[in-house]
Amino acid sequence: MTATPTDRPGRVLLVSAYELGHQPLAVAAPAGVLRARGHEVRILDLSVCRWDPELARWADRVAFSVPMHTAARLVSRVAAEVDRPVCCFGLYAPMCADVADVVLAGETGDALVRWVEGDLDATGPVVRLGREAARPPAAPPARDLLPPLEQYAHLALGGAEHVVGHVDASHGCVHRCRHCPVPVVYDGRLRVVDAATVLDDIESQVLSGARHIDFGDPDFLNGPHHSLRIVRSMHERFPDVTFDCTVKVEHVLRHASIWPEMAELGCLFVVSAFEHTSPLVLERLDKGHTPGDMAEAVALLRAAGIQVRPSWLPFTPWTTLTDVRDILDFTATHDLVGNVDPVQYTIRLLIPKGSLLLDLDDVGAVIGPWDAERFTYPWRSADPAVDELQARLAAIAEEAAGVGEPAAVTYNRMRAATGLPEVEVDGGEGRARLTEPWFCCAEPTSVQYDAL
Repeated sequence: MTATPTDRPGRVLLVSAYELGHQPLAVAAPAGVLRARGHEVRILDLSVCRWDPELARWADRVAFSVPMHTAARLVSRVAAEVDRPVCCFGLYAPMCADVADVVLAGETGDALVRWVEGDLDATGPVVRLGREAARPPAAPPARDLLPPLEQYAHLALGGAEHVVGHVDASHGCVHRCRHCPVPVVYDGRLRVVDAATVLDDIESQVLSGARHIDFGDPDFLNGPHHSLRIVRSMHERFPDVTFDCTVKVEHVLRHASIWPEMAELGCLFVVSAFEHTSPLVLERLDKGHTPGDMAEAVALLRAAGIQVRPSWLPFTPWTTLTDVRDILDFTATHDLVGNVDPVQYTIRLLIPKGSLLLDLDDVGAVIGPWDAERFTYPWRSADPAVDELQARLAAIAEEAAGVGEPAAVTYNRMRAATGLPEVEVDGGEGRARLTEPWFCCAEPTSVQYDAL
C-alpha cells in the first residue's frame, strides 16, 4: 500500500482506548497513511479524552485500536454504540468481534487502509495477518492529530519528570510463552520496523519535547543487531536522550556482554517479565527461565548501571498462598520494591480464546465457560483463600494508585494482607520509572470507565 491519494476519500475516526499511558502509535501510524491517501482523519484517545459520540457520527467509518486486554474491555463498551461501520484492530481485537463489522489482528496497517477504502476481501469476521502481510510505512505517524506528549506518561527520575516518546522497533516475537497474546497471532515470527522510519519518528518526538524514549517491542532483543543499530544511531543524534526497553530474562543473560554499552547509550531500565517464583508456574507458562536466572539478571543489569522493572503474574490456577508470599519476599530480597508498580502483585492470569494455555490438559480441567464480558475463560483456585487474596490486593493497588501512595507503604500493606510481617525497604523514589502505574492485563479502573 502506497500513499498515493485515493479517488474515494472519506472521513475516518481512529480511536485508542489505552496504550499504557503512551501517545498511541497504534492509531497515529495508520492515520498518517490514511491522511496521505486523501482521507480526512481524526483521532480520539480515551486515555486522555472523554468519549465523544458526535465524532462517531461525523465519521464514515470508525476503527478502534485494541492492543491489549484493558483496551478490549473499554472498547467493547463504546463500539457497540457506534452506528457506522466499525473495525477493531490489534492483538486483542478478536475479543471485540461481537461489536465490530471486521476484526484485524497482527500486521494490520495495510488491511486497515483497504477496509477504509472498501477493498478488504474478508472471508470471515476475524482476519489474522502475520509477518507476510507487513509492508513498509508509506507516511510518518500523524502525531499532530493527538494530544501533545506532555499529556502522557513521563519519566520520573531523581525527583524530576521528563517528557517521554514511544516507538516500536519490531512487532511480534520469536518466543511462544503460553500466556502471551503475541504468539497467538504471530506464531513465533518477528517483523522488524525499518530503522530509518523508527529514527525519524524518534526525531519528531524529540523535537516535540521528548527526553526519553520507551521502546514498546514485546522483546527488544528478539533482533539484537537491529535494535543496537537503532539505539546507537539515536545516541549519536541525541546523546542526551535516554531510553528503556522490554527484554526476556533469558535474553538479558544470553546477551550479557551488551549491557555496559546499552548503559552508555542511555538505557536507564529494562522491563522484564519475571512473572513468578514458582518453578511449576514458570514451566506451565513456558517462560524459559528460573528464579535463579531472575536473580542473576538483576545483578547483571545493576552491575552495568541499569535497573530492572519486573512484571509479575502472581495469580494462576497453580498459585498457592506461599507462592504469593515468595514473590513479595523475592522483591524485597533483591531490592526491587521501588521497581515494581503495586498493581503487578495483583495480576490474574487471563486465558483468552486461542491461548496456548488451552493446549495444557490441566488448564482444560479448571476453566469454566467463556466469559464474553471479561474476555477470558474463568478459573478458580483450588484454594479459595488465594482468590480472596487477589481481590484484596487488587483493591489495595487501585486505592493506592488513586492517592499516589508511596510504593514502600503499599508493598507493606500487601505483605500484611498475605500474613507477612512488615519489613524496611527502599521505596526507590529516585529511581527511573514511567509515571503510568497500570498494566496491559489489569482490569480497567473506575476512572478509565468514567471516561466512557
